[in-house]
Amino acid sequence: MGYSSKEERVHHVFENIYKNYDAMNSVISFKQHILWREDVMKRMHVSPGDSALDVCCGTGDWSISLAKAVGPEGNVVGLDFSENMLSIAKEKGSREQLNDIKWIHGNAMELPFEDNQFDYVTIGFGLRNVPDYMTVLKEMYRVVKPGGQVVCLETSQPTLIGYRQLYYFYFRFIMPFLGKIFAKSYQEYSWLQESAKDFPGKEQLKQMFFDAGFKFVDVKTYAGGGAAMHMGHKS
Repeated sequence: MGYSSKEERVHHVFENIYKNYDAMNSVISFKQHILWREDVMKRMHVSPGDSALDVCCGTGDWSISLAKAVGPEGNVVGLDFSENMLSIAKEKGSREQLNDIKWIHGNAMELPFEDNQFDYVTIGFGLRNVPDYMTVLKEMYRVVKPGGQVVCLETSQPTLIGYRQLYYFYFRFIMPFLGKIFAKSYQEYSWLQESAKDFPGKEQLKQMFFDAGFKFVDVKTYAGGGAAMHMGHKS
């Protein structure tokens, strides 16, 4: 199937795999993505009453974690360009009785918010799916308050010889196969491995954070470098 742009292809992928997305994520990462996000949340020190934007929020897991951390006096927005993914996020939010989360159908490349609006802006396994990484980093920088944090948790490029080859083999062959078995979506999960393969390594992404305007950037790797957190501080 031909797509005229990365954006169209990604939109097709997520509009189609939304029902199986959570289950497949657990299979693909051996449920580790949940532990990684918990560790990142500890490092963020979110307080009651804070405001947070979760970009490319998908099925809403990080938005829900943020809403629990900021409490009823805080403010959380989850933004995604797939209405089907957002429909799952809304259901989850209702189940958790977190009805104050604001779910917005929108584009990460043009965030529909004023400058300096949020204490935290997060993006979890979403940056590799956008048409232009730098545009999105600059947009997140723009909407976070001075003193605030922009936090990205994403697949990365392992550097350990041997493990690196195993990682690429897993992403290229095993993951699409799992997608075919569990979600009947070989093509869609092929996209996920392609986007992971092409994504910048941790040092390159750290430099992109600096280029977007951040003065300090903390980096923490997981799974032997197969995933990484980048936390940019806006001075």
